[in-house]
Amino acid sequence: MKKFALLLALTFTTISFAQSITTKIEDANADQYALLEMVNKYYPDITLNKSVTNFYADGKIIDTQQEFNLTTSKFSSYKLGIEPDNKKLLFEYVSDETGKVWGDVQIFKGNALRTTFSEKNNEINVSLNGKSVYLKKIK
Repeated sequence: MKKFALLLALTFTTISFAQSITTKIEDANADQYALLEMVNKYYPDITLNKSVTNFYADGKIIDTQQEFNLTTSKFSSYKLGIEPDNKKLLFEYVSDETGKVWGDVQIFKGNALRTTFSEKNNEINVSLNGKSVYLKKIK
């Protein structure tokens, strides 16, 4: 009887927390595109692209990503994500020239604050509105 009750409890708990997740390839909404434009203005290595893949859970955007055609680019990998509040963008790209580079750009009081990690150069760089404010080489 205990096993049956435990099985029922587990089944109903799982059902109550289930979400319907869908994805849609669509044009970036106004807030997403404003973030992409601001970031691209200060950091042109972050590609400006109007098409995004939005991930929805129960009708609300929970994640946004961009897919890129890499066949004609210098990158072997390029990933870009936008957080649901449209105030933070995550990026990761790989090329022969730069190696693996990843980090984020956050909007804070109208400023674009970027943290970049470069595997090839062994460095961490923090930039504000396109200008480096902190650079640390890792040995």
